[in-house]
Amino acid sequence: MKKNTRFTVSGAGHGGKAMAAHLGLMGFPTTLYNRTHLNIAAIEELGGINLESNTGDLHGFGKLECVTSNIATAIQNAEMIMVVVPSTAHADIARLSAPFLQDGQIVVLHPGRTCGAIEFAKVLRDEGCRADVTISEAETFIYASRADGPAQARIFRIKESVPLAALPATRTPMVLEKIHTAYPLYINGGNVLQTGLNNMGAIFHPALTILNTGWIESTHGDYQFYIDGVTPSVATMLEALDRERVTVASSLGIRAHTALEWLQLAYATTGENLYEAIQNQPGYYGIKAPPTLKHRYLFEDIPMSLVPIASFGEYYGVSVRGIDAIIRLGCIIHKTDYWRKGRTIEKLGIKGLSVDELLSYVNEGILT
Repeated sequence: MKKNTRFTVSGAGHGGKAMAAHLGLMGFPTTLYNRTHLNIAAIEELGGINLESNTGDLHGFGKLECVTSNIATAIQNAEMIMVVVPSTAHADIARLSAPFLQDGQIVVLHPGRTCGAIEFAKVLRDEGCRADVTISEAETFIYASRADGPAQARIFRIKESVPLAALPATRTPMVLEKIHTAYPLYINGGNVLQTGLNNMGAIFHPALTILNTGWIESTHGDYQFYIDGVTPSVATMLEALDRERVTVASSLGIRAHTALEWLQLAYATTGENLYEAIQNQPGYYGIKAPPTLKHRYLFEDIPMSLVPIASFGEYYGVSVRGIDAIIRLGCIIHKTDYWRKGRTIEKLGIKGLSVDELLSYVNEGILT
């Protein structure tokens, strides 16, 4: 049955293909956009994406209304623009989209990492976009998925609930009402500070990768990332980083989940400490480590997740020495400056705001 809401999925990687295929399979008029036409040529020729799932309940051909590498074509008729690209590309997508966005459109970042919606909105302002567009972000990605081929996608699992927040938060109910036509599992995530500071990958991914540098390079990732890589001492360091994240959130009036609380909420996993909880999580068994240090756990999660958390901490008076140490080690390993590349409060356009002014911005859209 044809559904009414018109979606554009921006990005044809593992996640974008899965989302476009699923939306098409559900009967929604869906456009798939990708900057590099070669990556979508097979999908364009076929007219859609073949979708499989490990559970067997999602199976079939997801017909797409349009497949294009032209951003103007992709955006012109969209009601919801689902941005499914690495967070390092959010600013680029915002610049490309700015001239073509229209009043009433909704942009959803899947996910925003930390401060994705704030960055996207800042770029639109800088580009002179005057359209009344609602920018929103999910706390995490809805699917565990991969591309099985040029026009094939596979969904391993769909999360049962995913927090989502709009900028400003007063528009979150409107975004949820619209997105619920396809995805009723999205829930109110508060505001975009809350979704961004509950970004658990910021704690787990970069530190665990860096603390296992020798093992990753000597085995090319041939070990269990969480089970073997998280020893008691590594878990103690992760707990220290997590305390810094939670304290930064608290300084901004946000009650963030601790890593232990998140493991219980997401997986019903418990333990006396983080080490026990991770070892008690059956879903972590069998997950291999990254095969190389040139991995998104460092080049994406450090600048787009850790840097904004540390930047908030430094500006609002919270000690973030542990997080800063991981950032600096990442800079050394990759011979780059992630502080310069990352989402600092200066680059986000929110430096100089008091906590009350920052909360007025994310909750009510008032930027002074």
